[in-house]
Parts: sequence; structure tokens; C-alpha cells
Amino acid sequence: MFERSNDLFEQMSTRRTTRHFSSKAVPKELIELAIKCGSTAPSGAHLQPWTFVAISNKELQEKLREAAEIEERKTYSQRMPEAWQEVLEPLGTDAVKEHMTDAPWVVVLFRQTKRIRANGEIGPTYYSTESCGIAAGMFIHAIHNMGLVTLTHTPSPMGFLRDILQRPDHEHAMLVMPVGYPAEDAMVPDLSRKPLEDVAVFFE
Repeated sequence: MFERSNDLFEQMSTRRTTRHFSSKAVPKELIELAIKCGSTAPSGAHLQPWTFVAISNKELQEKLREAAEIEERKTYSQRMPEAWQEVLEPLGTDAVKEHMTDAPWVVVLFRQTKRIRANGEIGPTYYSTESCGIAAGMFIHAIHNMGLVTLTHTPSPMGFLRDILQRPDHEHAMLVMPVGYPAEDAMVPDLSRKPLEDVAVFFE
């Protein structure tokens, strides 16, 4: 158990985010498997309130990028508070979102706030934010395990994603995750992670 756990930690400690993707093709079957892994996540009342929308169509990716950059330019120039700009500056992010067209796949995770009940009526889901957060983490784990990379992109506001991808009103975009191989010259942030004593408290 210790050996397997340590091996997993060593593998996951190499995970990094990049905005620089290769256009090299990724088989659809790998994306399907990553979504299946994400869908093993626990969820409130086992309602599985997520929809993964995977896009490889280049025209649709261009449309998504154009809409995302419109919102992002407004965010960076008008909406973003100084405290948020402060922590983003070392990472070099801006309103240009080439990852949405460079990556062979863009996966958008939608959170379902409602469901169809057995009697055909519409009912609420429960803990959908927490459930989808866990599903996203397991999807990201699966992508890293495959030797691929992804990025958690949250253009704000994200209503345009539901409109362009023709999702129902009760589905709300939560994350945009381009998926693919890193570019040959891909850059990643020079970062370190907090030590255990800064992220955990034990009572023994």
C-alpha cells in the first residue's frame, strides 16, 4: 500500500499546467476513457450532475475561442480586481487564448442544477458544485496518467459556452479544459507546492 501510494504521489507531483499545446492528434478513445474516469466520482445522491462536452471540430473551437477572448478582454481590462491581477502576473496569463484552438480537444464541463425525476417532472440536484469539482479532478488525473496535459480555464462569464454548445438552461459551464500533448517549446510555471504541514492538520 505504501509503495503504490508513494508511486502515485511521485507521478502526480510531476503534473503541471501549460497553455502551450501541440496540434498532434489525440484519439477520441482516450478522451472517452478520461471522461469515464471522471464519471467514477462520488456525487450527491449519486445523481452524477455533470456533462462533459468534448470538441475536436476546428470551426467550433475557433468560435469558442473568439467568444472567450471577447469576455476575457473585458475581464482583464474592466472586471478583474487588483488582488487577482497580482497573483496572475507571475504566471503570464492574458486575454489571448490560443490553447482553445491549438489543442486537438477542448472539453467543457457543465454542472447540472436540475434533473428529470421518475415522474417526468423537473427536480433539483444536490451538491452539484462539489460533485463536479471532484469529477474534474479525477478527469485531470486521468489525463496526466495518459501522458497528456490539460489546463483549467474559466472564462468569465461563461454563459456563451452553453449558447454555442446548445446545452439546456439547467446546465452551467464550470471549466474549459483543452487537452493534448505539450508543444515542443511548452512553458510551465516555475512553481513549488505547499508542504504537507501547510495544507493538513492531524488530530491523533
